[in-house]
Amino acid sequence: MRKLSLLILGAAIGAGSATMVSQTSLLSGMSAVAASADTYRQLSLFGDVFEKVRTDYVEKPEEAKLVEAAINGMLTSLDPHSSFMDAKSFRDMQVQTRGEFGGLGIEVTMEEGLVKVVTPIDETPASRAGVMANDIITHINDEPVQGLNLNQAVDKMRGPVNSSVTLKIQRKEAKDPVVVKLTRETIKVRPVRARVEGDIGVLRVTQFNEQTYENLRAGIDKLTSDIGADKVAGFVIDLRNNPGGLLDQAIMVSDAFLDRGEIVSTRSRNAEDTQRFSAKAGDLTKGKPLVVLVNGGSASASEIVAGALQDHKRATVLGTRSFGKGSVQTIIPLGGNGAVRLTTARYYTPSGRSIQAKGIDPDVEVLQDIPEELKGKDETKGEAGLRGHLSNGGDKEERGGSSAYIPTDASKDKQLIAAYDLLHGVRKGAANTTTAPNPN
Repeated sequence: MRKLSLLILGAAIGAGSATMVSQTSLLSGMSAVAASADTYRQLSLFGDVFEKVRTDYVEKPEEAKLVEAAINGMLTSLDPHSSFMDAKSFRDMQVQTRGEFGGLGIEVTMEEGLVKVVTPIDETPASRAGVMANDIITHINDEPVQGLNLNQAVDKMRGPVNSSVTLKIQRKEAKDPVVVKLTRETIKVRPVRARVEGDIGVLRVTQFNEQTYENLRAGIDKLTSDIGADKVAGFVIDLRNNPGGLLDQAIMVSDAFLDRGEIVSTRSRNAEDTQRFSAKAGDLTKGKPLVVLVNGGSASASEIVAGALQDHKRATVLGTRSFGKGSVQTIIPLGGNGAVRLTTARYYTPSGRSIQAKGIDPDVEVLQDIPEELKGKDETKGEAGLRGHLSNGGDKEERGGSSAYIPTDASKDKQLIAAYDLLHGVRKGAANTTTAPNPN
């Protein structure tokens, strides 16, 4: 049985088939032959169109790109998460899941066609050079950023360790552009940030890459030591705006807080390929109370963790409804020609809930105060809002996303404050705080 590498996401599932022959199998066999003949006629049609484009298009096309585009078109017609990755995209995906690359140490986003710094990562070239949050990067090595997409800009800032790159930065308070020359280093993305808030440990999990579980375990140990094991009131697991990542890491993170029971199951087209993943004994927090924060940007692996801890009543899930990405993608390498990302299964929480196009409803809903200028722009579409999304798989009720806004000022973060209050046993009645039923 061959095992495939799964990105959430993913794990390893068996790929195999068996054929049963009986007296009633003749008609189905003939049907299969007929279907195959029709398929080959369609492939012949594809060949005719390809040849026509190759010979008669107004400009000579790149044949390899035509084939790649055709493959990608086939895959993207299935659902929003299946796609073809060329060799470079596949390498980039592997770098992302490893959480380690040669770069500058800047978290960036795209704003009005320019690259905006979200935050410099501590102890990196960008941080040491004085790059600041909200800086606008206008040029990379004297090349304007305008016209590049975010991935292209990021590619230009990444590169071999010890190589140099020059950034031109526009800063609000500065009249003239700031020019900084940086030397790339090995950047390790910290998927977990741990901090103490009085007698509460806060674990902010930003993604599920190969480093997540080990970072989480180290964070729990440090917080417990810093606060004192007998003084810890509980932990906040902040999964807001976490887009997901590796399935095995989601399972390990869930297992960190559970002693027993199922964590998640994956179900594909064939019933025999169903897999169930269960917790091993050993709760790293020794049973301390947990609050899990989710919002409209919490997807995939984040929803696996939230769903497992909610179903086992191990944690109170607080915030707004999650994104609703309940499908598993298998990454199938194609030699040196890239890889196929193919949706191969739906995943289900321990109680048998499919999250697909529905999301996780929090036990306690807490809405943020949205700034006037962001109202109407803070909500995600959710999986249900994506064109061509996979159905829920039996349950026709689908739900869109919810707000993904998190205030930069923690003192205004109503969800985080509500989590602290919950762990301290404080219950406050507020117009924007409601208790939702725990679906089973």
